[in-house]
Amino acid sequence: MSSVTSETFKAGDTPLPGLKQFGLIAAALGVVLTGAGFMMAGEQGAERFFQAYLVAYTFWTGVALGCLALLMVQHLTGGAWGIVLRRPFEAAVRTIPFMAVLFLPIALGMHHLYEWTHDSALTDPVLMQKAAYLNTPFFLVRQVIYFAIWSALGYLLTSWSAEHDRTGDPKLVDKMASLSGAGLVLYFLTITFAMVDWTMSVNPHWFSTIWGMLYIGGQGLSAFAFGIMVLVMLSQTAPLNKVLSTHHFHDLGKFLFAFLMLWAYLSFSQLLIIWAANLPEEIPHYIVRWETSWRYLSAFIIIGHFIVPYALLLSRDLKKNAGKLKVIAIWIIFARIADYYWHVAPEFHKEGLSLSLLDVALPLALGGIFISLFVSQLAGRSLLPVNDAGLEKALTHHVH
Repeated sequence: MSSVTSETFKAGDTPLPGLKQFGLIAAALGVVLTGAGFMMAGEQGAERFFQAYLVAYTFWTGVALGCLALLMVQHLTGGAWGIVLRRPFEAAVRTIPFMAVLFLPIALGMHHLYEWTHDSALTDPVLMQKAAYLNTPFFLVRQVIYFAIWSALGYLLTSWSAEHDRTGDPKLVDKMASLSGAGLVLYFLTITFAMVDWTMSVNPHWFSTIWGMLYIGGQGLSAFAFGIMVLVMLSQTAPLNKVLSTHHFHDLGKFLFAFLMLWAYLSFSQLLIIWAANLPEEIPHYIVRWETSWRYLSAFIIIGHFIVPYALLLSRDLKKNAGKLKVIAIWIIFARIADYYWHVAPEFHKEGLSLSLLDVALPLALGGIFISLFVSQLAGRSLLPVNDAGLEKALTHHVH
């Protein structure tokens, strides 16, 4: 491995052409369906649009943010899993400034999403107590701070990584590790507040002390599933088809299983805490989702999001099969979108399950945009960190 250079594993100008084409088609189709869904919704068009946009945006931005967190974890801990996934994670992280621009519809549609922006909040005793935090100017200032922190972390980590590819300067490794330590603290704090802002404040009378951790675990799961999907695609062509083996995917499958268990543990912990306390201001969150037709989506989250992938990922052979692991990863991504919808939509439709074309069109549109941006950011760079001290071990430690 001593002769390896950045050219050895360069992605080329058009990596994953099939995935980029899928992203562009999905974005175009999603935009067309969004227009159709908006017209079909009639007078509720604006409200349904912003509600669906919030779900889609929170999910796809969460994939990029989850990649940022996992990238920082890898810089701190090392490990073969992170070395083979580092470039996909970095490409996802470089989409964060673009996702910041896509936050604008939420900023413009706040009145359709958040009760605390209405005049009635001035007379609501609960909202009056939260008014110092839940107000439009402070909300917008916080979003600028969040995206500035996330973008700065992503820019520095990916720039230093590219420079390390060119120079091999060991000081850059120390700089990335040091920044990652502080960056993870900032990530935990900003994600906690951001998810309170974006999704929990949709119902400002309800609260959960584990909400931020639940989203952090979910973002990790989403990011790892997305990373596996991409890596399987990259492993089918040169140059990674020469170095990635079933053992790498077996390891990644075990990590995917671990993140699935973490998400399930946090989700059950929230339910257990609220059930045990049995407080009238907390239990409506679950009552709405189980005593109305939302129960069918709740059942899907339990069975489709947890039990099915859990049972499949128990198989050692499945985790070693890149194609089957990719299918599980894509399924988890789909289930994660449903989970985000389950978090948000019942707050707007407490009478029961209410699915519109916009709820399908906007995740498709934003997903297509995110995937297209991701593939563009992957282009022209080495697909592996060629000067990383752990690269040789990462690529050969399973060879007997």
